[in-house]
Amino acid sequence: MASGYDPKKSRVSDDTLADFFRSQLTGDLQEIPGIGPAAAKCLAEGDDDDKITNSFQLIGKFLSLKGPDSGDHKVESVEHMEKFWYWLQERGIKAHRSAIVNAIAEKMNTMMPGIYDADAYDSD
Repeated sequence: MASGYDPKKSRVSDDTLADFFRSQLTGDLQEIPGIGPAAAKCLAEGDDDDKITNSFQLIGKFLSLKGPDSGDHKVESVEHMEKFWYWLQERGIKAHRSAIVNAIAEKMNTMMPGIYDADAYDSD
């Protein structure tokens, strides 16, 4: 995979991810592994409807990209992760996109099993 989401490109430590999975969300964007001050600033820019200023909104955006489904097409895990990765890129996030996608996808998968299929990336 030359570009796009690749969980192997995430440089977040297992301990950091485990802490994030166990912790309660506070709304601080920087509580999401891979998001620092520069990424938070990129997400907060734009029109009022486009601004992402807290972790809840970012997770909401992640969930919204799970669709739209149509009669003959359902957005599955791999496509969903790609859509979120490229959306982050469009928002100006230059680093740690795979880490951000992985952290949110894994956390949401603990709450909604099946939303993320990590096994889809094992064969690469």
